[in-house]
Amino acid sequence: MRKPFFKKYATSAMITLLLLVVLSACNSAPESSAEQEKTERPIIVQGPMPIEAEEFAQKLENVTEENSGSFVFYKGTVDDYPVIVTKTGKGMENTAAATALAIEKYNPIAIINQGTSGGHDPELDVFDIVLGQRTTNTGSLKTTNLEESEGIKPTEWKPMDLMASEGSAGEDPDAENIRYFDGDKDLLAAANAVKEEYTKGKVVEGTIGSADVWNNEIDRIKWFHENYGTSVEEMEGAAGAQIAQAFDVPFLGIRILSNNKVNGGEYNPNTAEANQEYVYKVVQQYIKNQKEN
Repeated sequence: MRKPFFKKYATSAMITLLLLVVLSACNSAPESSAEQEKTERPIIVQGPMPIEAEEFAQKLENVTEENSGSFVFYKGTVDDYPVIVTKTGKGMENTAAATALAIEKYNPIAIINQGTSGGHDPELDVFDIVLGQRTTNTGSLKTTNLEESEGIKPTEWKPMDLMASEGSAGEDPDAENIRYFDGDKDLLAAANAVKEEYTKGKVVEGTIGSADVWNNEIDRIKWFHENYGTSVEEMEGAAGAQIAQAFDVPFLGIRILSNNKVNGGEYNPNTAEANQEYVYKVVQQYIKNQKEN
């Protein structure tokens, strides 16, 4: 009679012990989640081409590489904080997809889209850096209504804000506005805090224009500078900014001038490395600010 009683008692004790373990885990879960939310959400640093991403990736510690589709994610640390460098590929579609994928996979605390750009502002020179106080899609345009043989009038095209309405943007007068994506104030603060350490040019806040278009017509460049306020143009930033806004993730574009056609600044490929060196310091400062807060 004692043996069945012992087995029953041991089984009950085991069930009680398991319940206590489960309850203990449940009680500690919120604290662990809160700690992870504060200290372990990575910073994403995006670069379109190898020349714009791999220099930064080499600065990471404890690096592992992940691939998803055509996108490459270099996972590592900067000052013991998780940082992921994403090689997005060129263009708006690649950047939008890479940004959405990174947000879903890694739950980043912030995204920095960086790389080279062409100048629109005649006051800016090769090696100058523009912090994206705002970023805009310069390829989202509505043409004028012209019949056959009436020609093409690009300077009369109107901006088309694709986020202004869920209806047809072509029929909504509210959509005929320029959509600007504001740079995150905390990322801007970190970038401005270290700008004096950059000695190869000046660092200014400005407007970054993005589109799947490479503008080489000086009058066209001037038209965007005058009508959109663009400081530089590239082919990725606005797509990343739009997706980041959709997921409420802080975003900042940082672009260095690799050339400036409006003042004769010739292309210099070394600008890509110089920008990554500066962005590395921005990331360090942002990490420092996060740890202090």
